[in-house]
Amino acid sequence: MRTPSLLPFTLAAVLCGGIASLAAPEEPGVKLTQRPDRVLVEIGGKPFTEYCFSNVPKPFCYPIHGPGGVGLTRDWPMRETPGEERDHPHHRGLWFTHGDVNGVDFWSETAKAGKVVHDGFLEVTSGRDTGVLRARNKWIAPDGRLICTDEQTLRFHADAAEGRRLDFEITLHAGAEPLVFGDTKEGTMAIRVAETMRLTAVKPPGASKAPPGAGHILLATGARDNETWGKRSPWCDYSGPVGGQTVGIAIFEHPANPRFPTWWHVRDYGLFAANPFGQHDFEKLSDKEAGKRVVPAGGQVTFRYRFYFHAGDAAQAKVAERFEEYRASAAVAPR
Repeated sequence: MRTPSLLPFTLAAVLCGGIASLAAPEEPGVKLTQRPDRVLVEIGGKPFTEYCFSNVPKPFCYPIHGPGGVGLTRDWPMRETPGEERDHPHHRGLWFTHGDVNGVDFWSETAKAGKVVHDGFLEVTSGRDTGVLRARNKWIAPDGRLICTDEQTLRFHADAAEGRRLDFEITLHAGAEPLVFGDTKEGTMAIRVAETMRLTAVKPPGASKAPPGAGHILLATGARDNETWGKRSPWCDYSGPVGGQTVGIAIFEHPANPRFPTWWHVRDYGLFAANPFGQHDFEKLSDKEAGKRVVPAGGQVTFRYRFYFHAGDAAQAKVAERFEEYRASAAVAPR
C-alpha cells in the first residue's frame, strides 16, 4: 500500500505559518507616541495622559484619565471648561517643582519665577506591561542662571483590575554650587484634582464662601478631610465624584525618600501635593529653615512616588493594601 504524501500538509502548515507571521503585531498594553510638544500615552488602546514638555513653564502630565476614562484633573489653565475656578494658574495637571530652590521660585508662574526647561529624552518606550518615559530638564532662573538639572522617569503601567498606576521618579543634580531646597509649603510632587472631587465645591457667583463639596481626603494615619493639611503620612488619598461615579487618586511615597513619611500640602479646593521641605509652615515652627535641605555641590537627591488612580473611595479601592504592596516591592527593587 502506498503511503500518502505529507507534502500537502507540510505546504499548508508553511503557508499558515507564513500568513500568521504576516499578521499585524499585537498592540502594546502601554503605547507612547512622541509629538513635537508632547508624548501621548495610551493604555489598552485608550488615552491615559499626555506628557507636555515644549513651550511650557515646566513639564507636566495632562489630562489624567482614570478608570472608565473619566478625567481626574482640573482642565484650567490648559483648557476652558464651564464651572471651573480660575485660581492658581500654575496648578497644571500633574507636576514636580518647588517654591524655593537656591532662592528661586519654581512653583509659581510669575515674571519672577524660574522655569523647568525640557533638555531632551533619554527613553520613550512602549511595552506590553509598562511604558517608560525618561527626560532631562534644566531648572533656569529668571536671569538665565542654571540652578540645577534633573532626570525624570515616568513608568506607566497597564491597567490592573483595581486601577491605573504611574510611578514617578526624579533625580535632581547640583552643579558647581550647593543645591538648597528652602522651607516653604509651596511644593512639590503635585496634582490638581477634578473640580467635582474637591472637599469644598466651586463657589457660586455672588456667594461669600464655597459650600461643602462631595470629595474626601484620607491619610494612612486615619486623619480625614480638613485634618490632613500639613500632616505626615506615607500615603494620602483624594476621592470624589466625577461623571456620576466615585473615583480617587492616591499618592504613595517611596520608603527610601528623604524625610519619609512626607508632609502633605493637600487643600480643600483640589491641590494635592507631597512636600518634604515645608516643615516650618506645616508644623508652625519659629525656625523658618527647619525643613531646608542642602545637596552638596556635585551631589544629587532622588524622590520616588506612585500615583494610584482608582474607582471608588479609599476603602473600596483598598488603598492601604495597595500601599503595602508598593512598600514590599520597593524593599526588594534596586535603587
